[in-house]
Amino acid sequence: MTSLKDAVTHTMLPALCEELGLPAPAVEGSKRERVTASFNALANADLPAVARKLLLRHPPEAATRNQIQDVLWNDRSFPPIPKRYRREVARRLNSEELYGDARGFDELLERLWILDTDGWMALFNGKPSGLRAEIEQHVHRNPEDWSAEVLFDRLGAYDSSDRRFALFLEGLVSPDVRPDEAAQRHIVACINEPLRACGVELRETGTEGGYPVFSLVPLHTATKGRPKNLIFASPDKPDLRFTDALDNDVEIVTNADKVLVYDRPIGNDGLRWCDLQQWWQETEHVADADIAKRSLYARLKSSLPQNSPPQMLLFEAFFEGFRSAVPGLPALLPEVWLHWDPRTVKERGPDALLRFRMDFLLLLPQGVRVVVEVDGKHHYADSAGTADAHRYSQMVRGDRELKLAGYEVFRFGAAELQAPTAKADVKAFFEAMFKRYGVPLY
Repeated sequence: MTSLKDAVTHTMLPALCEELGLPAPAVEGSKRERVTASFNALANADLPAVARKLLLRHPPEAATRNQIQDVLWNDRSFPPIPKRYRREVARRLNSEELYGDARGFDELLERLWILDTDGWMALFNGKPSGLRAEIEQHVHRNPEDWSAEVLFDRLGAYDSSDRRFALFLEGLVSPDVRPDEAAQRHIVACINEPLRACGVELRETGTEGGYPVFSLVPLHTATKGRPKNLIFASPDKPDLRFTDALDNDVEIVTNADKVLVYDRPIGNDGLRWCDLQQWWQETEHVADADIAKRSLYARLKSSLPQNSPPQMLLFEAFFEGFRSAVPGLPALLPEVWLHWDPRTVKERGPDALLRFRMDFLLLLPQGVRVVVEVDGKHHYADSAGTADAHRYSQMVRGDRELKLAGYEVFRFGAAELQAPTAKADVKAFFEAMFKRYGVPLY
């Protein structure tokens, strides 16, 4: 952090600290002393947020950057890729072109790896040196010199963190490095052959400039497709119709004010509260962002069943527990319609879909979909309060079907959400769940 002293003058130092989220520096002392004092006054909980801003706005040299990134990634869970499968990926790429665009390839390597081990010599000679010079010689000028296995080894890819290796693979199949869709899909198929053996794959999760974007996801957690229509915030079955079945255009026929339909593309980052708020603000023509935030919260809360205080508590606990971090977190969507059938269960008979509506849904990065259910007596007992084995079996069968479709299902008992520690327990659950799926909290 003390290297920041060289980036600004004494006068500019307070603005720099504010930009990074550091406490205001002392008025007296050298720049080094002022920066050090500001950093020492920072609360431990605020360190990750400051580190992310530093990497984004004032990135240090590559070795320090990588150390900071790996520390930040340590608190998050990423799909593990053992060294054996990394080697098999490299071996599979030996016979393939590593890139389509040399500049994009070099920029990818620059973002992730340490290329200048002796950068001062490069400055002195005015020429590339170290690993950068070797890549120029043996990958660009004479590509037959180095196989993909050698390049992976020289970069340190076999021993890097899971997140760094994942970003490397995602970069290799990106449109910046491979600006041809057919070439992208070919290399994805090549890489997925060995990857699937360790339970992960590169999967199409979005688009960028007309090209597909691929992300590394666990095979058992991510769904196959991308959401097209998100129908939520309605405890009553909505009256829908397709205005254009070819384009999947949905119209709310009656009581449009009682249901929300989010129809914007949901990309690799999932659906965050800030995305939902922006959509709401523009859809409802609300000029003020704070007013939009409050009115959206009120609208979602009003859709919760009034006869379910536990469900209401979970919703409130989420927002109270994370407060300022909420905008960057996945949106907690209430009363989401998973299946919609124009016929009733009675009309449909034994082929009726078991789970029409979910209590809560979160769309996480990399296509992960998380369902949170609050179980009252109606989940396992009849109207008289007597245990109902048939009703319970329907619930667990519905859970199996959701999980097989790629959803993760978590359940709270209603009694659990009436305990004195309920709100703290809810926050602890979401913290653990976000950590498992690699969602940063702050």
